Amino acid sequence: MKSYLTVKDILQRKHFDHIEVIAGTEGLNRLVKWVHVVEVTNIRNLLNGYELILTTGVAWRENKDSFISIVHQLIDSQAAGLCIEIGTYTSLIPQEIIDIANKFHFPVILFHKEVPFVAITQDIHTLLINQQYRIISDLEEYSQSLNKKLLKIEHYNDILKCIQHYLHVQVIIHFSNNDFQFTPEMNEHDKHILLEKIEGLQAQENFTSIASIPIQLLGDDYAELIIFSANRSLTEFDQLILDRTATALAQFFLRELYVEEKRRVEEAEWLNSWLLGEQSEDSIKEFITFHSPAVKPIGAVVCLYQLDSNRTYTSLDLTYMKIYFRSIFEQKGFTLFAIEKRNTIIFIFLNERTPSTWKIRIEEGISRLKSSESQSGKLQENLVIGIGKYVEQLSTIHKSYQTAAETLRIQRKLSNKQDTHFYDDLHIFRLISQINHHLDLKEMVLEYLEPVFAYDKKYNGKLIETLKIYLSCNGSKQETAKKLYIVRQTLYHRIEKLEKLLGDDFMNPEKRLAIEFMILAYEFLESSNRVGMINRD
Repeated sequence: MKSYLTVKDILQRKHFDHIEVIAGTEGLNRLVKWVHVVEVTNIRNLLNGYELILTTGVAWRENKDSFISIVHQLIDSQAAGLCIEIGTYTSLIPQEIIDIANKFHFPVILFHKEVPFVAITQDIHTLLINQQYRIISDLEEYSQSLNKKLLKIEHYNDILKCIQHYLHVQVIIHFSNNDFQFTPEMNEHDKHILLEKIEGLQAQENFTSIASIPIQLLGDDYAELIIFSANRSLTEFDQLILDRTATALAQFFLRELYVEEKRRVEEAEWLNSWLLGEQSEDSIKEFITFHSPAVKPIGAVVCLYQLDSNRTYTSLDLTYMKIYFRSIFEQKGFTLFAIEKRNTIIFIFLNERTPSTWKIRIEEGISRLKSSESQSGKLQENLVIGIGKYVEQLSTIHKSYQTAAETLRIQRKLSNKQDTHFYDDLHIFRLISQINHHLDLKEMVLEYLEPVFAYDKKYNGKLIETLKIYLSCNGSKQETAKKLYIVRQTLYHRIEKLEKLLGDDFMNPEKRLAIEFMILAYEFLESSNRVGMINRD
């Protein structure tokens, strides 16, 4: 389908019987969007581009410098070409004009007989307007054709073939994982050359032989659709067809993701037994090979996403979240399996890249989630995520699951709400949590710190705060006073009081270590219970 007019097409119309193309023959394929009659010397601001200019030459009246200036203005304004009526005001075209037009492939056409400019403009404008109506009709027909295809196609390549056959261009789809699909197919050498050429064209400000559009899924770029023509400039119609095709591809990919997610729901029972440590290494490999044949995992880790207990989620919401996580973390080298359990979405991340970088890549993914949420609000405002230990043996995934759950439990109890999601980063809080499971941690804390609690409660002495800062500053009085915003004399008084309550040896290494541990344990218990624990009652 010819969705555009060129200078060459215009020259086939009536009133162009007695013409001569004297320059710029290589530019006869320039697009024509309108026809203007111009008889002035300053025209740079009168044009929008792609106009075919008709003139008698009265504006320059054999003035070569004015003629050259007009030609340069037309070229700079992206005009389609210049048609000059020879005889009344212009009888000879200077060689300089011909040289300039040839250099820039700018067509210069002579009318050797008088022609009615009004009739030409009326004819061409009618043609252009009718063409716009036809474009709208053809665009609607193409869109309906795509919608029908979406009901029965099984592979996105059918959509790529559709636009390729319709526009007769080279079609390329570039996925976010850096995979390319060419339609029609090309050999590797030609692919490499074409991609380099496209990259070079995209670096230019004015390129008309290539057009591209992102394909977005759930607010993120999933792929880029590119069309390229070596024979013609691409038009607005090509861009509209490209846009409709990208929309159809997005619908197809989203449908595929939802179908895939539905299939994964059916796998939930098996995945749950895996998380409980009830599957062997062989059965796990068989499961992965069946569902994701291309995946070759070299380790795994469990990630728990805690849902907001005050919010009601539909099955569509949960499916959306799982797809959203998958779309981000699969780009980081992970294959995800997911199930829902007790207000939590459990993700098993199968690592396909270097094990030493797994944590960095997950951190990048979480950062992407947070930045996306600040703009789109797809997930809940505060991401509550717990990531367990990385395991090399897939049959030991239950250890990662248990530690991920422990990470969430500890996170909920931390008073300072540390911005960490990894079990490996909890360090001493893991030990505190374990002790709290098996011993009376509150009793241990009171054994060391009860005199300080009692003093603060009675005199509001802020000794616990002072003790914590003093220890964190490694006993530096100057730094401690600065952080507490108090004078040194006040600090000296508080330290003397601490020595009386804790003993003047409280800064000795072993005792200091125990006291620091008990302060952290105290904060852990306080944030857990949210009730006073200073009094034994």
